[in-house]
Amino acid sequence: MDKTNIKRYTTGEEIFNSVSHGVSALGAIVGCSVMVTLAACYGNGKAIASALVFGLSLIIMYTMSTLYHAFPFEKVKNLFRIFDHSAIPLLIAGSYTPFCLVALEGNPKGLVVVAVVWICAIVAIILNVVNLDRFERLNLLLYVAMGWAVLFALKDIISALPKNGFILLTAGGIAYTAGIIFYKMTKIRYMHGVWHLFVTAGSLLHFLCVVIYVLPMTY
Repeated sequence: MDKTNIKRYTTGEEIFNSVSHGVSALGAIVGCSVMVTLAACYGNGKAIASALVFGLSLIIMYTMSTLYHAFPFEKVKNLFRIFDHSAIPLLIAGSYTPFCLVALEGNPKGLVVVAVVWICAIVAIILNVVNLDRFERLNLLLYVAMGWAVLFALKDIISALPKNGFILLTAGGIAYTAGIIFYKMTKIRYMHGVWHLFVTAGSLLHFLCVVIYVLPMTY
């Protein structure tokens, strides 16, 4: 595993970065509990598994991000930077799981999409571990491609979800994608923190879609 080059943020930026996703991590724990409880009480096995995978991916991603930005020690920070970046494809794949296994239950396209996305997530994690900086741009493109792989089954998703559910799903994807603009503004202070807010918004919108529209399909 090659040594990565840690991006330098000011103390103020790191406080904002860690707090923003620290709060999101707490929200993810609550959200995961809500999803799994609802699925266990009213849904089936696929609903429970999907809720658990999605919820855990949220918790892991926000926790790794918080720890990466919170630790001041370079060696520890370097390690958690890899964990932080590796949690991104994990969240993307985790977000797909309830839509593909529950909303598209019985549809072969759902299985194809979730399989491809999880394979891409594993590849991205391996690339991050091998050399995060060398493959950073490639992985960024891979994340965007994973995020919009839904287009392969777009008509099926539109048919499966109520109008408002599809609006929440689309809005979440737009929030994630728009946030990349701020992520790339590395020379402007606090833009990384702004990106964090877009990520939180995207995951919240997808969480609402899953809780309100996807999981109830199994009730």
